[in-house]
Amino acid sequence: MNDKIQLTAAQALVKWLSAQMIEDENTNDTAAVQDPARFIAGVWAIFGHGNVAGMGEALHRFRDAIPTWRGQNEQTMAHAAIAFAKTSRRRRAMAVCSSIGPGSTNMVTACALAHVNRLPVLLICGDVFANRRPDPVLQQIEDFDDGTVSANDCFKPVARYFDRIARPEHLLTALPRAMGVMTDPQNAGPAVLAFCQDVQAESFDFPVAFFEPRVWRIRRPAPDPREVADVARMIADAERPVIVAGGGVIYSAAEKTLIRFAETHHIPVLETQAGKGAIAANHPLNFGSPGVTGSGCGNDLAAAADLVIGVGTRFQDFTTGSWTVFANPARRLVSINLHPYDATKHMATPLVADARAALTELSAALGKLRFNAHDPGSREAWLAEVARVTAPPEPDGDILPTDAQVIGAVQRVAQDHTVAMCAAGTMPGALQVLWQAAPGGYHMEYGYSCMGYEVAGAMGIKLAAPEKEVICFVGDGSYMMANAELATAAARRIAFTVVLTDNSGYGCINRLQIACGGAEFNNMYKDSDVWPRIDFVNHAASMGAHAVKATSIADLERLIVEARARDVPSVIVIDTDAVPGTDAGGHWWDVAVPQAGSEDRLDAARRRYNANIALQRTFN
Repeated sequence: MNDKIQLTAAQALVKWLSAQMIEDENTNDTAAVQDPARFIAGVWAIFGHGNVAGMGEALHRFRDAIPTWRGQNEQTMAHAAIAFAKTSRRRRAMAVCSSIGPGSTNMVTACALAHVNRLPVLLICGDVFANRRPDPVLQQIEDFDDGTVSANDCFKPVARYFDRIARPEHLLTALPRAMGVMTDPQNAGPAVLAFCQDVQAESFDFPVAFFEPRVWRIRRPAPDPREVADVARMIADAERPVIVAGGGVIYSAAEKTLIRFAETHHIPVLETQAGKGAIAANHPLNFGSPGVTGSGCGNDLAAAADLVIGVGTRFQDFTTGSWTVFANPARRLVSINLHPYDATKHMATPLVADARAALTELSAALGKLRFNAHDPGSREAWLAEVARVTAPPEPDGDILPTDAQVIGAVQRVAQDHTVAMCAAGTMPGALQVLWQAAPGGYHMEYGYSCMGYEVAGAMGIKLAAPEKEVICFVGDGSYMMANAELATAAARRIAFTVVLTDNSGYGCINRLQIACGGAEFNNMYKDSDVWPRIDFVNHAASMGAHAVKATSIADLERLIVEARARDVPSVIVIDTDAVPGTDAGGHWWDVAVPQAGSEDRLDAARRRYNANIALQRTFN
């Protein structure tokens, strides 16, 4: 019990991570477990003076126990890690190791993205010298009033767990705490270890027992019977209930339980961005999505519902139409969620529990209760509308295709194992309202909606699920934000397909600018001071991707099929029309309109805005 092993702090961290295993339940709604796997699948790293001597040596020493991967940018490496965790349903994660200063702060945005989406990632950030002898070191931020502050304090508002490792023995408590957060279904999120660079290289006699393999479990908290009874009574008293399924359904592996619950009690299901793909698009009880980018039939159901049953959702403003879509004056709100913070939002009646456990017990309490209040015909009418707006354009070489028509092209050649992914711009809303997802066939980062997530995120998805066909939808604006991991994916032979829609600017925000009464300004290149003529095909090809330009919607379909035979990323560029939206579904979104200004367009926007805020219902 008192055996010791001398290691540097960095060596100890890497050795400990390599011994942390996860016991993962199968995703088929059974209690069976798979063989434990290492929770941290590997470490992304870019070395600098703040981590190369300590962490760099340790990662090389233990390279056979845990792999190290090199990316092109700290933020995009973290994006890949986060997409991996999301695809793995939070059952596995990755670490990202950076140097001091800009290397670390490059990851702040990614840390916020993981925090918003409740996704585990371990960020190991190089930090200043704990002994302070060489202060100020290269890239050190100096706070004139607080000697304990470093640039890594930027992470504190966006990390679930933050610790500064200023002594080797700090690892004995910090590492289990970080793992505890990342594997906690309630508090899952990013863990940040600010690792002082001199401490990384310091030796210490660690207990041998500290490095023995440990198996962690993802808990499945059961509901309080009193809360089950409360919610069961509310459902029994309702006439037009509707379920809003969020990402918690997927993280809980509760898809089949959700379907059984909906079928048993005949309650229609609406999906959030994070919950899309929990139930197949062709299921008769799937009425699409509610809210700002909701389906027509979904928003009609939401407006008429007298009871909204949220399952694993944060009730973000896009889901609720800024709290105007659930318009029934008699509407009540139930929130089934792991965290009381989410379960009690907007005066909801809470059912704090794991989604699968809650739905199972709630269904037992409801017995044979069934509803028949929704109109199946509205769903069929909506699907016909989707088919109309996504149909190929009339053959005319002078008319650019719409984003909806691009989605239609990909949809027509999609397979059961196709995953559509995106994060920002026009495509997230268009995909939510139009894409007909197979189970597990949708990956949207719409908690933080971070431009530049897409290419690195597609790589992370493929690393987590190599059997999937990953289709990355990205606009020219978001592609320009961050695309360098194409080189990483090409070099490592990680194949996915990028559909790059080029509308010469930020088309989505341009439409929002117009809707808010603004003049077209600084969004489209035609309305700004520059218009760079970017050859996206040659740009992507220079990084090792197979790149080509589609000349038509039919050509796009052909090129997507051809990409399946390649072992490198394929980038398909297609010019699109920036003006049209989806021309289907949708709802109001609360984006404040300037209260001063005499232009007619502002007056009209203010009238629309005032009319809509009068409809907001934020509490029961």
